[in-house]
Parts: sequence; structure tokens; C-alpha cells
Amino acid sequence: MTKTLGLIGAGNIGSALARLAVAAGLDVVLSNSRGPETLADLVAELGPRARAATPAEAAQAGDLVVATVPLNTYTQLPAVALAGKTVIDTMNYYPERDDRIAELDAGEQTSSALVQRHLADSRVVKGFNSIDFVRLFTAARPAGAADRSALPVAGDDTAAKAQVAELLDALGYDAVDIGTLADSWRSEPGTPVYVQPYLPAQPDGLTQEEMGRWFFEVPGVPVPADKVRELTDSAVRRSAGDARATLSRD
Repeated sequence: MTKTLGLIGAGNIGSALARLAVAAGLDVVLSNSRGPETLADLVAELGPRARAATPAEAAQAGDLVVATVPLNTYTQLPAVALAGKTVIDTMNYYPERDDRIAELDAGEQTSSALVQRHLADSRVVKGFNSIDFVRLFTAARPAGAADRSALPVAGDDTAAKAQVAELLDALGYDAVDIGTLADSWRSEPGTPVYVQPYLPAQPDGLTQEEMGRWFFEVPGVPVPADKVRELTDSAVRRSAGDARATLSRD
């Protein structure tokens, strides 16, 4: 059972996961590329269950570790410190942010397969990459709730996926196993399950300022497990370089 969640990256997704984890009674160890001192405000907000550390320290402390950094920095993840760990990869490939990655543009690999190659001694599971950070926090619901949503997970290690599914359950979500890391493209940007199903239809005619307000204030739409399965099953693969993010998440 996960008692301590390590977080490498404390941006939008990392912060939302830290808040959910503390609310679920877990300890969290946060890290980023700028140093523990830059996380003082977030740690103070989260309370005594949270502390800041270096990425290697967060990797070592976590029963489960979340890697939630821009994809173009994945080779900076501390592979030695993460050896033997289950690592949840929330990262998506956004060419306009990450620059071009030839293997992804050609459709030869998934982004999670690249992360697994770097973290050869870890068990990588794709998760938390298909929902925006606002809804990730606000849509969490207790087990059995009628409006509980599900999120897809993918990985090559069955036990690691079960560990991640247990964490999702604690944080307020059901898990839908969509296969191996080779199948993880089914939840990437541009696929039917990515972001939009968790949002209501955007009103027409909004100004940029109004769109920002709408994004932060609108309640999420519940997406149950059977709907996630339907959406991921219906995905059609295309080159990751041709997929465009509908919302910036990381």
C-alpha cells in the first residue's frame, strides 16, 4: 500500500496530485528542478504531511513516484534513484513545447516507451495524462459515487498497474487498463479520451479572458469506466508529431 507519494515535478499536475494525496491521508515528498526552497509556499499550504526535497530524494522516499515534468526533460529523471520503483508517467508530447522528437514524430515509439527506456530498472505506468489539472483536482470522488470518473492507465508490468490503480482509487478515480506502454498512445493528445470528455462543451463567442475564467470555474463532466473504455478503444493512431494538444496541461 502506498503511504508516501514522491513527486518529481510540482507544476499544475504535480500540485493537484499532491493536494489529492494529502487529502487521502498520504505523505508527499515534492521536488522540482529549481530546488526545495522554491516549494516552501506549496508545502506550507499542504501542511505537515508534505515536505520538499531534491528529485533524487523524492524518488527514494516514495512508495510510488510520479514523474510530471515537460517531456523534453525526461532524460534528467534520476534513473539510479528510481531503480526498482513504480513510476507514474504523466507526461505528454507537445511538439510546440518539447521540440521535435524524431521517434515520436515517426510513430515508432510512444512517449512512455522512451521514458521506460531511460528508466530501465523502473516499472513505468502511464497515468494522469488525459485530464486537465483543474478537473483532476475537482472531479475526484469517493469510491461508489454515482458521478465518479475513471482514468486510463497503461504499462508493461501487471503488478505495477495494480499498484497505480490502488492509488487512483485512494485519490478519487477508477482505473481503466488500456494495455501496455505500446498501447499508451490511446490516451495521448489528440485522442478521443484526452481532456475534452471531462469538460462540458465550451460556449461560443468567448473572449480569451472569458475562456480562461470558464476553464478554471466550469465543473467537470463525469466520465465513467465504460465510457473511458469506449473512447480508448475507438482511438485511431497517427504520428504523435501530427497530434496537437487541445489544452496545455503540464
